[in-house]
Amino acid sequence: MPESTPDTWEYSLYVPHDVRAVPVCRRTLRLILTVHGLIHLVDTAELIASELVSNAVLHTKGPAALRIRWADGVLRVGVWDADPEPPDPPREVADLADAENGRGTVLVRALAQVWGWHPLSRFGRRGKYVWCDVPVA
Repeated sequence: MPESTPDTWEYSLYVPHDVRAVPVCRRTLRLILTVHGLIHLVDTAELIASELVSNAVLHTKGPAALRIRWADGVLRVGVWDADPEPPDPPREVADLADAENGRGTVLVRALAQVWGWHPLSRFGRRGKYVWCDVPVA
């Protein structure tokens, strides 16, 4: 990591309820990681972000936000959406043979060091935040 990069930083990108938000988030994430000298994390982080933003756009009715945070050597990729319902738990790989959906959360679980979610309520608006820590090594 370049010496000029601060130890902790965070970016948020608010996106409309539109499938075109997914490539916008992916490209924005690539740029952020590149300028911070973390290009080696781009592929994994992009895949995780794509799945999380896709789920927010496809399974909720409101806007979403991508949040990228680097602190203490940990890259956290998270997505807020306006639906307070918990995300579906990841399915087992064996259950996906004939499934039409559900593969994304399996990918996220496989790629992330750890992941989770929590409900949010702020200024009378409700929603949830789903996050993953991207393995650095």
